[in-house]
Amino acid sequence: MTTRRMFTAGAAGLATLALVPGAGAQALEKPRLTIGVGGKPLLYYLPLTIAETRGFFREEGLQVETNDFGGGSRALQALLGGSVDLVTGAYEHTIRMQTKGQDVRAVLELGRFPGIVLAVRKDRAAQIKGPADLKGAKIGVTAPGSSTNFFVNFLMARAGANPKDAAFVGVGTGLSAIAAMKRGEIDAISNLDPVISKLETDGDIVVMADTRTEAGTRAIFGGANPAAVVYMRNDFIERHPNTTQAIVNAFHKALRWIATASPDDIAKSVPETYYLGDRELYVRAVKASLETYSRDGIIRLDGMKSALGMLKEFDDELKNVRDEDLPRTFVERFARKAGGG
Repeated sequence: MTTRRMFTAGAAGLATLALVPGAGAQALEKPRLTIGVGGKPLLYYLPLTIAETRGFFREEGLQVETNDFGGGSRALQALLGGSVDLVTGAYEHTIRMQTKGQDVRAVLELGRFPGIVLAVRKDRAAQIKGPADLKGAKIGVTAPGSSTNFFVNFLMARAGANPKDAAFVGVGTGLSAIAAMKRGEIDAISNLDPVISKLETDGDIVVMADTRTEAGTRAIFGGANPAAVVYMRNDFIERHPNTTQAIVNAFHKALRWIATASPDDIAKSVPETYYLGDRELYVRAVKASLETYSRDGIIRLDGMKSALGMLKEFDDELKNVRDEDLPRTFVERFARKAGGG
């Protein structure tokens, strides 16, 4: 179910144009924005919450409404349908949309490692020892067609299994995902923190693949693999360059704040509902995920190639995409400017 929350980051008055303090006081073409996200309480999207609660959108003259769609594929659909202006979501969507003639581009990297974990229900671990054993299994993902789904597709295909032989079930990003595992409705789960940390702590799962760290990501992908990004349609970027810069500035400030904040300070800066009923667990999950966040917001070509290689393992529609096509998925100048470069 889509939830709507209005976060009015300061007053822009009734003027149709606002000033951007962080962008040389240039007029904003569109100070009121709607952002789509697929599972906002997940640590994957922490920079969005921090940009709101720490007032970084307000500092850039923006008034932001956030729509949480409970899965990245649904947030993407909202962007294509015109009900949101931009999305915080998986980088892979920009590659797939480019091949479909939809000029969707990232403007800032939020996560340099996916942070996604594939785990099997503990009482099924003896039968499901690796991705190849997932044939016939019910696998919980945030939403079908989301990055959590892509991750399992890749692992199964690389292991010689066909992802079409598994059943993917949308279980959401919070208590619903935890409940599905605890009730035995799914055999395995591909999700993120704090959901994974909760299931680990309760002894419900055995982790099969973990991309919450650089070592784990490199073991699976052989290198960097960009995760959450801020993406939007390129025609929005062209019509609203000052607004786009303000958006990137706000998220960039959030990344810098996260890089220096303690896990406890981060927990204090998010709604208590994010804790899943256990603040201590949430703090531990934050600590485990800090390595995933981007340091400068720049998506590098090796990461782009890694993401494309992952998609090609299971998506024949992308077999003709070339490495030289990838720079089109990322507009770098906004991140460079936000970082002072």
